Amino acid sequence: MGNALVPEFAVSDWLKSRRFYCDLIGFSVRYERPEEGFCYLELGDAELMIDQIGIGRTFSIDGAPLEKPFGRGLNLQIRVTDVAAILCRLAEAGIDPYLPLEEKWYRRDNHEVGNRQFVVTDPDGYLLRLFEDLGERPMPHSTVSADQ
Repeated sequence: MGNALVPEFAVSDWLKSRRFYCDLIGFSVRYERPEEGFCYLELGDAELMIDQIGIGRTFSIDGAPLEKPFGRGLNLQIRVTDVAAILCRLAEAGIDPYLPLEEKWYRRDNHEVGNRQFVVTDPDGYLLRLFEDLGERPMPHSTVSADQ
């Protein structure tokens, strides 16, 4: 049994998307149905399905054109072990990140959790935020008093 939530991307060319996700990002194929343009991918605990528009079942909304970039307003955060290696493979393929590598800390309750992350678009414009986990740290002390 797989994860409780597995996104499925409608893609314009499933083989091009498969190469992007496997060769550049580092996913592997769990299984595929080439006759449907379908592929189930995994990378660590992350799972993703890609399905070519017009071959198998295409989920679309009447009156809403399916046009690039797909997935507007959505980005997928994917934990990886080595963002630098992925950035190197992307650079060798001539693909620039959408957002460059950064170290970002986010408040979670009374502490912060850190990510070394960047964002890249896949061949259809889906946004992928690939990150390494930097762990936790205490919240920085605020110079503003509780009375202000």
